[in-house]
Amino acid sequence: MREVDAHLQIQRGVSLAAHTSLGLGGEAEAYVEVRSRDALTAALRYAGERGMPTLLLGGGSNLVIADSGFSGLVIALHMRGVEIQRGQEGALLFAQAGEPWDALVALSVRENLAGLECLSGIPGLAGATPVQNVGAYGVEVSQRLERITVLDRTSLEERVMTPEACQFGYRDSLFKREPERFVVLSVTFSLVPDGAPTLRYRELAQCFEDEAPTLQRVREEVLRLRRGKSMVLDEADPDSRSAGSFFTNPIVDRATLAQVERRALDAGVVADAHDMPRFELADGQVKLAAGWFIERAGVEKGTRRGAVGVSAHHALALVHHGGGRTEDLLALAREVRAKVQACFGVTLVAEPVMVGFDAPPL
Repeated sequence: MREVDAHLQIQRGVSLAAHTSLGLGGEAEAYVEVRSRDALTAALRYAGERGMPTLLLGGGSNLVIADSGFSGLVIALHMRGVEIQRGQEGALLFAQAGEPWDALVALSVRENLAGLECLSGIPGLAGATPVQNVGAYGVEVSQRLERITVLDRTSLEERVMTPEACQFGYRDSLFKREPERFVVLSVTFSLVPDGAPTLRYRELAQCFEDEAPTLQRVREEVLRLRRGKSMVLDEADPDSRSAGSFFTNPIVDRATLAQVERRALDAGVVADAHDMPRFELADGQVKLAAGWFIERAGVEKGTRRGAVGVSAHHALALVHHGGGRTEDLLALAREVRAKVQACFGVTLVAEPVMVGFDAPPL
């Protein structure tokens, strides 16, 4: 064993449920927390020399872990550090991968740096945000990223990537499509000192019809809106024990849109096809509302299936009420997806990362 490996505190049989927002999942064969690039490299070497699969664990807010757990080494990323650089043309906000995301957004608002305020309240760590290209209220992290520092898992060397190289899409990136290739070490955002807040999203903009928005007020309203949908982690709110939105909003071409509209009309869900929510994208495609489909397919908010259910506040969130299993949650997800498929001909795609399954569970 390499000398640096001897300093890794490898634990056995750690419950992964305790490290996820859903509170579901089995044990890790091996588990280690890393607080530096050297420790991360040592952990990857440790796993490689033993032929062990690895799972990089951030805040655990976007994971569905199998009841059987994970057969390999779980590496929990705890690298911390934040720096702000101000210049004549803007400001750069640098964060290590293990920085809590919402605290980073709060810092940007306190420093009067515009760009991230609409992403308030999203759980997880900074390093995970590029993987899913997280977004909310009209903003995606890719729109503000300046650069990303990653560790190449093959060479164990650092590499700096531009946003263009990351191949970002809607809740998608190169990191998500090739999870075994890179580890995000740090992210750097380009923000606007004394800039105006972003108000692209109608629900948020309506909050400021009679008030001049500030970054702080926009952050407060985003948090209020998210809490109203149980989308802010809160031990006092049982509906917040979720992985956030369980399904992505479908993106379709015009021909598919026409088919979906016809089915909605035939089902009597809408009287006019244009009553079906949609958002026009720049490439000519259309983003539809998964939550709207779920409710119109007959799945009510607050639906319970034993220990799991649909959030009482947001149809897109599947909730674990305690004492359940991952398979219970997946059975509910399959039920929801089947009803939407039968009603609208739309196949919903799960947003969380599925871990520990021999085959795709959905």
